[in-house]
Amino acid sequence: QVQLVESGGGLVQAGGSLKLSCAASGQSSSTYAMSWFRQAPGKEDEFLATIIWTDGGTYVADSVKARFTISKDNAKNAVYLQMNSLEPEDTAVYFCAYKRARTHAGVHYYTFINEYDNWGQGTQVTVSS
Repeated sequence: QVQLVESGGGLVQAGGSLKLSCAASGQSSSTYAMSWFRQAPGKEDEFLATIIWTDGGTYVADSVKARFTISKDNAKNAVYLQMNSLEPEDTAVYFCAYKRARTHAGVHYYTFINEYDNWGQGTQVTVSS
């Protein structure tokens, strides 16, 4: 069973930055992708960014593309989310998700949480105005 542990959240003022980390353990030798989502109070899960484990290809949601960057460290089985110019609207629980294998032909970026095999408990990010 894959376990995902997020860290790096906290309270930050508007305009500030945070870098979230997600450490994965227990996965098989193959990983297709890891991604970041968030859930704000009373809202549905929102896809933020995904990274293909083998070639590092990334896809970031248009809503955060100018401010958020996803990266990975294969040796550490970790994925990161660098968040800049944070806004109060970014306040949410941020969690990472793991997808073992692709289920579409060709390169495909998965943006729905139910397409993933595992996800973590999340880390709270609060942005004050």
